[in-house]
Amino acid sequence: MSMNRSGHADLPLHSGRVPPWLAGRMKALGGAIAENIVLDYGKHELLARLADPFWFQAFGCVLGMDWHSSGITTSVLAALKRALRPKAAELGIYVCGGRGRASLQTPDELTAVGEQTGLDAARLTQASRLSARVDNNAVADGFQLYLHNFIVTSEGQWVVVQQGMNGRTRTARRYHWHSADLKSFVEAPQAAIVGPWQGEIINLVDRQARPAQNAILEILHQPPDKSLSEIRKLVMDRWHEVGKHCVDLKRLGAVLATAYERNLSDFASALLMEKLGPRTLQSLALVAEVIHGTPTRFADPARFSFAHGGKDGHPFPVPTKVYDRAIEVLQTSLDKAKLGGKERGEGLRRLHRFVLKVEQELAPEANFEELLAHERSISHEHGGRSVIGYATKPIARQQRLFE
Repeated sequence: MSMNRSGHADLPLHSGRVPPWLAGRMKALGGAIAENIVLDYGKHELLARLADPFWFQAFGCVLGMDWHSSGITTSVLAALKRALRPKAAELGIYVCGGRGRASLQTPDELTAVGEQTGLDAARLTQASRLSARVDNNAVADGFQLYLHNFIVTSEGQWVVVQQGMNGRTRTARRYHWHSADLKSFVEAPQAAIVGPWQGEIINLVDRQARPAQNAILEILHQPPDKSLSEIRKLVMDRWHEVGKHCVDLKRLGAVLATAYERNLSDFASALLMEKLGPRTLQSLALVAEVIHGTPTRFADPARFSFAHGGKDGHPFPVPTKVYDRAIEVLQTSLDKAKLGGKERGEGLRRLHRFVLKVEQELAPEANFEELLAHERSISHEHGGRSVIGYATKPIARQQRLFE
């Protein structure tokens, strides 16, 4: 399965930092998910996922970041860089760059990668610089880059994920580049860039801008190299809360039925060779989809926030106990698979197939309001935590999760 897409996401601009209690968990779970994808599908598939703005958003949501904030980009890439750096040689994946000053270290980091792998570091550095120049300078759409990450495999394929800020509109735009389909940096590298009307803009990578391009190229002495054939666009609304309009209720209903219907949950738990509670099954079903789902499954990335909530308490506080149990199950499965325990490593794939079957055959629809009320009512039992503090016990009430 391969996405081979690139594109951009428009996000409301949020400030604040990821608290340490969540940052460590994001590193552990994000790294384990990335390793599982590499183990099951290969390193190039991980690049294809990172190049897709919808999958990237779903990935951030399942890690407990707020579903639509600009901070999801910085936090997810920082967690992935910390998690994969010690295993870079083993996995053949190198995460370079970062936010602010860290982005300026990208050329030095790529030079180090070249020394370790034999790749042409100068060529990779040129790709890094050109992608940044196109998004920051060639398309004058009001967004100034402040984050640049360059992820490259030991074979030389790469993905760029970078983000710009528009202070006037209080929005951030995340750009995704993928080397797989790139033909030219300077002629329509994006099929379209869609956003609110801001008046006339300068676009030096428009097909009609060839004379200006030639003049620039003569100065830069950098000939065209490669072009993005397709772009995926994700434009997030400004509402902080997760709304039912953001979620495919039938897909979420299948997850809930799998987790909470006794006859289904017992079987689902057995697929993972674990005795798991319903809340952990709910999280792992969504984690399994991030690992094994096809591109069409990520059109509603907010749905994945129902795995581990969000650090600001939307849609509910992060259930730290469930999060830790999910990491434990996923890491144990990964370790067993590395040691040749194929049966154990297949657990998440089987769980994902089972949830799809429930979705197709039973088509239960989640009761969105009741689900939110339920998650908030049990939050204190599962170590629910947000930037404000720990969740407290609310007044008990009967819940209906799906109908």
